[in-house]
Amino acid sequence: MGFIGSGSIGKTLARLAVRAGHQVVLSNSRGPETLVDTAEELGPQASAATSEEAAAAGDIVVVTVPVSAFPHVPAAPLAGKTVIDTCNYGPERDGHIPELDSKSLTSSELLLRYIPDAMLVKAFNNIFYKHLLSLARPAGAADRSYLPIAGDSAPAKAAVTEFIDSIGYSVVDAGTLADSWRQATGTPVWGTPYGPFSNEKGQPVGEDAIRAALATATR
Repeated sequence: MGFIGSGSIGKTLARLAVRAGHQVVLSNSRGPETLVDTAEELGPQASAATSEEAAAAGDIVVVTVPVSAFPHVPAAPLAGKTVIDTCNYGPERDGHIPELDSKSLTSSELLLRYIPDAMLVKAFNNIFYKHLLSLARPAGAADRSYLPIAGDSAPAKAAVTEFIDSIGYSVVDAGTLADSWRQATGTPVWGTPYGPFSNEKGQPVGEDAIRAALATATR
């Protein structure tokens, strides 16, 4: 697993991935030397690298950066790869982006313009990082939670579903990248089903609740 961006969601996903037996290569915009402590904490299955190296190393690569940083995501090493997009658009942080403000594009469709040869899957953008860590459950657990994913490539969705299953979650297919607005910031499936941020443990969410939240989204 390669990570472009190692903020709260990135580090949490890396922790879950290592726990599930995956090798992880972390990167951020400040350079690998700033991630040495994180890699050491995660153990021998983790290492720090440049964004280009992390992109090249991963069978699956997680892009978890501000939307304003999309132009800096390395495109060439992501060609042909399954890429997980965890990103959410926030004008107060990212500045106003006309295509996103007008809703003519989803943020994932915008990212795909910068990495056009990647197989992009939207996932993990709708859950608080502390809930992501605490709600992971083994396969078959009665209180296993579901996460929505969206994408245009069936093989990429299958690969991401397998990864998500390995770290303790089941999946609801939420459609194409054009449909991924249904899990964007402020929609019914964003954050709320898993409980308030003040409850760091969160609450498990089943398939029906995720499907219902996606269905009630309006644009």
